[in-house]
Amino acid sequence: MIIYELHVGTFTPEGTFAAIIPRLNDLKDLGITAIEIMPVAQFPGERNWGYDGVYPFAVQNSYGGPDGLKQLVNACHKNGLAVILDVVYNHLGPEGNYLGDFGPYFTEKYKTPWGSAINFDSAYCDGVRNYFVINALFWFRHYHIDALRLDAIHGIYDMSPTHILEEIAGETEKFSSEQGRKFYLIAESDLNNPRIIRPRSVGGHGIDAQWCDDFHHSLHTLLTGERGGYYADFGSIGHLKTAFAEGYVYSGQYSACRKRRHGASARLHKASQFVVYSQNHDQVGNRMLGERLSDLVNFEGLKLAAGTVFLSRYIPLLFMGEEYGEASPFFYFIDHSDPELIRAVCEGRKSEFRSFAWRREPPDPQDLETFCASKLKWDLRSLGNHNVLLNLYRQLIKLKKELPALRCDDSNLRIITGNEHNIMTFERFNNGRRILGIMNFNKDQITTVLDLPEGRWNKLLDSADSRWMGPGALLPDVLSHDATYRIPPLSFVLYEGKQPL
Repeated sequence: MIIYELHVGTFTPEGTFAAIIPRLNDLKDLGITAIEIMPVAQFPGERNWGYDGVYPFAVQNSYGGPDGLKQLVNACHKNGLAVILDVVYNHLGPEGNYLGDFGPYFTEKYKTPWGSAINFDSAYCDGVRNYFVINALFWFRHYHIDALRLDAIHGIYDMSPTHILEEIAGETEKFSSEQGRKFYLIAESDLNNPRIIRPRSVGGHGIDAQWCDDFHHSLHTLLTGERGGYYADFGSIGHLKTAFAEGYVYSGQYSACRKRRHGASARLHKASQFVVYSQNHDQVGNRMLGERLSDLVNFEGLKLAAGTVFLSRYIPLLFMGEEYGEASPFFYFIDHSDPELIRAVCEGRKSEFRSFAWRREPPDPQDLETFCASKLKWDLRSLGNHNVLLNLYRQLIKLKKELPALRCDDSNLRIITGNEHNIMTFERFNNGRRILGIMNFNKDQITTVLDLPEGRWNKLLDSADSRWMGPGALLPDVLSHDATYRIPPLSFVLYEGKQPL
């Protein structure tokens, strides 16, 4: 999969399922193979990220309701695009949530950052568990969704012998067998716990893949220099080297942010079990001012971010507009009706930002203008460096699909250097073909390339080239391991060579 995450309300001016359909050709032309839709379960009001949904089986009316979603899924499938739907099984929204009036759906035994935890392991939990298992199958069966992204599973608390995630995975496997094709589950988790993606047959939860925030944090800190909040645990080229090779950076080491040891090794898991990104809705929208990477780094940094994601071993994900350097922020927005709730949400957002030392005031999430300011500016795609960046993404995706050595799981990785000079050089190889990647994360320093592998290497892509509005390529079209070369700051180069016998 080449995944494209989008928010229905801000992806187009209309903010509906129907309005997405005419844009599918643009995504297919880019090389996208799957769209990931942020939650659509009915929420209060007209605008929301979707994580305040209160009717898990209903489809948001302001987006186009059930028929609108079905038409979008059909259109995606006709265009050869898979559909991933984001679902929330860790909490329900604070307004319009009456589920607790009908049964013991919630428990006070655990607390989540978003409200009462779902009752997956206390008295009368069997019916509650069934409700959410059936909900997962509901999207597969009635809407032909291909995969579910399970939101923040670290907020799902269950001490049962069979964890609710394992039960959902088991029932999804049965349904896949009945339908004669595979339906997937992808978890969002900050636990760095490989049990989540370990097969059920060996004691795991059996989830197919998970988002990898460690990869994002390693890349983001190198590019931006930010060290507030959870970024305090990252910032060196060594962190990115580990993320590139293993997925999790923290696999039992001490975390300064958490003030304890964190994680376990996922070294033995497949690369296709990790989804990586330089941006997503969380990492943009949970900033005080909703800044995209295009506001935080220069054009060369944007290209380097794209190269790092697509030259990795993992499944790449783009956040809508990233491919052309969208200028609009992605703010947090709501449309609640209770004044006290609105005040509490605003205060809660401010408290979240304190550890990042962001000093300005966040925009009012209830204000309609906050929502409107988050809509994509589609006309940028054809202008100047926005169009250049779009074409670079097209080329990276094309290479990802065509080069055997760049495919998930089917290639091997050897990191040659990941040193104090902020240079990472790596080799990947498969079926007699190999590629060489060189990345320079220095912001203003032309750097010498060291320890090149043996062989003759032909250049495929150089982000510093004038074709990509770069400062000018320094590395030659043909590379030899026994010569000395230099690479411009914030750039990457991709070479291809034959694997020696």
